[in-house]
Amino acid sequence: MNLILWRHADAEDLPDRMLDHHPSDLQRRLTQRGHKQAEGVGKWLRERLDDNAIVLVSPALRAQETAAALKREFETVRDIAPGADTSAVLAAAGWPDGRADTVVIVGHQPTFGLVASLLLAGHEAPWSVKKAGLWWFSNRKRDDEAQVVLRAVINPDLV
Repeated sequence: MNLILWRHADAEDLPDRMLDHHPSDLQRRLTQRGHKQAEGVGKWLRERLDDNAIVLVSPALRAQETAAALKREFETVRDIAPGADTSAVLAAAGWPDGRADTVVIVGHQPTFGLVASLLLAGHEAPWSVKKAGLWWFSNRKRDDEAQVVLRAVINPDLV
């Protein structure tokens, strides 16, 4: 299975007085820079995704706008909204057995950093995933041992 974590692109800031107001946070839009980031990474990913890939997206507007750059259908999943835990993200994808051969999840920090560290290091740690950054994992068995393979890490300024 391939699991692709794609963090939403650069989004508008909320005024400090609204930071704790969850519904407002969900309505943050991408900035002009964010749209450019999403388009670049989306193009890179489109060229590599198989037709059967499933795309799961946080209900936050900035994640929805990022996913739109893929130019394909996606499913909105409330369980991967801002503040989701690692188990919710992995369960949504069906990791490691998979809902599909490839699942793309468009979501948020700090969750994605925690998922990446769990998959690669075996425990949750506060790793950073850049805005519009993409981490591509796969799994395999070698000598009856399950292994996680990091296939790619893409930052928007590199595409």
